Amino acid sequence: MMKKIIYMMLTVTLTGLSSCESYLDVLPDDKITNETFWTSSDDAKLALNGVYSVLRNNFVYGYGGGYDACTPNAYQWAHWEGKQKQVGNGTITSGIGGIVSNRWKYCYGGIYRANYFLENVDKIPNMDAAAKEVMLGEVYFLRALFYDLLVRSYGGVPLILKTITPEEGRKVSRASAEDIWKQVRQDFDEAIKRLPKNSSDNGRATLGAALGMKMKTYMYTSEWDNVLEYCDKIDALNKYKLFPTYYGLFQYENEGNAETLFALSFMDGVFQQGSIFDRYWQPQNLKYGIDGSNSVAPTQLLVDEYETLDGSPVDRNDPYKNRDPRLDFTILRPGAYFQGQLYPTEIKNHTGQKVGFGIRKYTIETMPVVGRQSPLDFMILRYGDVLLCRAEAMIELNKDIDGAIDLINRIRTERKDVKMPPVKKGVGQAEARKALRHERRIELALEGQFWDDIKRWNAGPEYYPCDVFGALGEKLETKFPNGYNVKKDNVLPIPDSEISLNNNLKQNEGY
Repeated sequence: MMKKIIYMMLTVTLTGLSSCESYLDVLPDDKITNETFWTSSDDAKLALNGVYSVLRNNFVYGYGGGYDACTPNAYQWAHWEGKQKQVGNGTITSGIGGIVSNRWKYCYGGIYRANYFLENVDKIPNMDAAAKEVMLGEVYFLRALFYDLLVRSYGGVPLILKTITPEEGRKVSRASAEDIWKQVRQDFDEAIKRLPKNSSDNGRATLGAALGMKMKTYMYTSEWDNVLEYCDKIDALNKYKLFPTYYGLFQYENEGNAETLFALSFMDGVFQQGSIFDRYWQPQNLKYGIDGSNSVAPTQLLVDEYETLDGSPVDRNDPYKNRDPRLDFTILRPGAYFQGQLYPTEIKNHTGQKVGFGIRKYTIETMPVVGRQSPLDFMILRYGDVLLCRAEAMIELNKDIDGAIDLINRIRTERKDVKMPPVKKGVGQAEARKALRHERRIELALEGQFWDDIKRWNAGPEYYPCDVFGALGEKLETKFPNGYNVKKDNVLPIPDSEISLNNNLKQNEGY
C-alpha cells in the first residue's frame, strides 16, 4: 500500500515552491539528509512548508469547488480529469485512478512528511522554544487534515504515526473509522494547545482553524453537542464574522478577511504555484487570455435551487430575473457579463461540447492570470459555514429551532448584497432541516462542501438518480441511474494499486 509513497518520500522528501517569501521557501531536493539537515530553525521552516505544500495538490484540497462535480451541483465535462465525473455518476471503480488512487497517495505523502518532521525537529540545537511549539502545532494540524480527508473518503484506513520502511508499509492493516476519527481529534487537540490566535501569513494554521476543523469532524459523525461546544470556542475568540458582501468575499483584494478560518494560500504564475481554478473552469479566449477548459460546469439542478427575491415562482420566460443574488455571484449563465463581455455560452469546451453554464466563484475577473495560475486563495473553512453548522446542530438536537432559523436568516439577510426573504419561524424539526440543507447548498455552492454533506446526511437516495441538464437544455447524463447505495457510495474504493502491494488491505464493500 505505501510502497510508492515511501519510495517517493525517501528520494524526494520535501519538494514544492520557491519564492522570495520565507513562508513559501522550500527544501532543495539534494539537501535532504540527516547529515546536512535539521541543523537550524530555517531547516524546520523549510520542512514545515513541505508539509503545507501537499494541501494544494488537486486531489487533496487543490481542486476546490471542482469536487461539486461529484454531486448534482456540477458536471465534469472531461472524463479523464480526476474522475470526479465517475464519482458523481456512480461508475467509479477501484482501478480507475484519478481521485481514487491520488487522494490516498498524496494524503499519505503529507502524513509521511508530518511524521518526518515530528521525529526530527528535536535534533535542531538551540531552537527557540516558542517558535518550535507553534511549528509543532501546525504539523499536528496538518496531519489531522490528511487523516480527516482519508477517513471521509475511504472510511477506515491504515493509521501510521511514524516513518516506516517499504517492507513495513506492505504489512499495515486498516484501522477502524472510529480509531481514525479519534486520532484526528487528538492531533487537533495537540494543535489547539500550541497554535496562536493570529498569524501574519494567509494559509497558516491558527487556533481558530484548529477549533473549526475539529468542529467539522463532529459534524461528520453527528456529535451535535460537541459541534455546539466548538462553535462556542470559535466565537469566544471574538475574531470571526461574516464578510459584508458575498461577492467581495471571493475577491483577491479581500483575502484573509475576518470570515476566513482556514484557506489554501496560492501565488501567481510566476512561481507556478497558483490556483488552477481559472484554468479548469473558465471558457477560452476571454478578455485576459485565459486558456480555460470549462472542465467543470454548474448544472440546471443547482440553478433551480436559487430562490427569487420575493419568494414568487421563477419566471420561465425570464428565468434569471428576480433571483437570489448569490446565483450571479456564483454561476456564469446565459446573459451574464464576465470580464466586460457577454459570457460565451455557445463556446465549446476542449472536449467539443457546448458549455452553457460556467463558474464565477473563485475565478479572477479584474486582473490578468499569469501562466494560467491564479493567486486567489481558496477558503477551506469560513464563518458562514460555522454559523450553518451551529444551526444544524441545534436543529438535529431539536432544541431552539427558532434560534437555528435566526442563524440561517443571518446568512440570508446580513450581507449588503444578499437580502433574501427570512425563513419563517415556528416550524418543526423536519421543515427546519430542509431549510438548513437548502441554505448550505446555496451559500456554499461550488466550494467543495456539498459532496461531504450528502454523504454525512446519508442523503444520496434523496438526490439520486437525477438527470443533469446544462444551460442550453441539453441532457448531459443521469447520475446514479441505478440508485445510490449509501453503504457503498458514501466512500471511495481502496485503490487496486495499493491492495496489490499489501494483502492486509481489505476492499470496501461493493467494489
